[in-house]
Amino acid sequence: MELLPGLPNHVALDCLIRMPFDQFSVASSVCRGWKAEIELPGFRRHRKSAGLARSVVAVAQARVDPTRNPTAAKLSSAPLFYRLAICEPETGYWSELPPVPGFPDGLPIFCHLVGVGSELVVIGGCDKVSWHVSNSVFVFSFVSFTWRCGADMPGGKRLFFGSASDSDRTVFVAGGHDEDKNALRSALSYDVAEDAWVPLPDMARERDECKGIFHRGKFHVIGGYSTEMQGRFEQDAEAFDVATRQWNQVQDDFLEAAMCPRTCVDGGDARLFLCRNDSVMVCKDAKWQVLAGVPAEVRNVAYVTAWQDKLLVIGSGKFGEPHKGYVMDLKKSTWTKLELPPEYSGHVQSGCCLEI
Repeated sequence: MELLPGLPNHVALDCLIRMPFDQFSVASSVCRGWKAEIELPGFRRHRKSAGLARSVVAVAQARVDPTRNPTAAKLSSAPLFYRLAICEPETGYWSELPPVPGFPDGLPIFCHLVGVGSELVVIGGCDKVSWHVSNSVFVFSFVSFTWRCGADMPGGKRLFFGSASDSDRTVFVAGGHDEDKNALRSALSYDVAEDAWVPLPDMARERDECKGIFHRGKFHVIGGYSTEMQGRFEQDAEAFDVATRQWNQVQDDFLEAAMCPRTCVDGGDARLFLCRNDSVMVCKDAKWQVLAGVPAEVRNVAYVTAWQDKLLVIGSGKFGEPHKGYVMDLKKSTWTKLELPPEYSGHVQSGCCLEI
């Protein structure tokens, strides 16, 4: 079947890969041939190899009313309404995704957002009023621009776990705590394409409120604390080797004293980054050092992500102030302000970066 009448299919494909990602669903409705081509994994790889892939940041962000008095908003005791927003850092364009099915009043708080290929996976969280913990999974396709329900995360209720993705088809989950606030050692993987969960070997240690990142082919679980420690965070880490399906030996003193891993991100190369004490820290060859200062307007850091030699920091100058964003060029160690429209200046609780 010809993708475009009168043109060889490889030429037609070169045309299709140039469309903006937010037009995929429109193009898929044109004909079966276009839909089949756009849904192929090779379509995304072709866009990437041609330099046409776009980095998109998805965040769970509190909805704000730009017309409301900031002081009144800060003093309000009403629960925050979190929605899914996406940003294209290269253009500064912000938009809102359709609501997650069954959650018209906002996302579950503390849910995890994980990017897998051209899909966004929302896992777990809890109700902002009843605090009922959910193990639900929802998957948003940027190709069809629709949601589908995934298989629930098995193994009982789990909150404050670490999660990450290999950016291809698998999500990894580890640690957190159960309904009785017992820290967990258990871990799972979720194949998004097959909609199937698989148990992984237990970690060596319990890790509540840990940080998960995928770095150099391994799922790293950083910090956290055991049931007995209750809030006294450890400085160690352990990594699950995807090739051997085994956990590596625990790496003691992975973090420095009083270093929080919440903002730790993979730089896409051999480096890790995090924000600490108004500075961006970089780790290479197991050594942390200061790379640059954090702009004053975002020193109360809420969210950090990285892509293609860029680092995005979203935060505020003081607690309760509207959020702002800055992008750091990791090659030059220079900052550029990312404009956040007033309606997208709410608190960011979690997020992820996708390459579409």
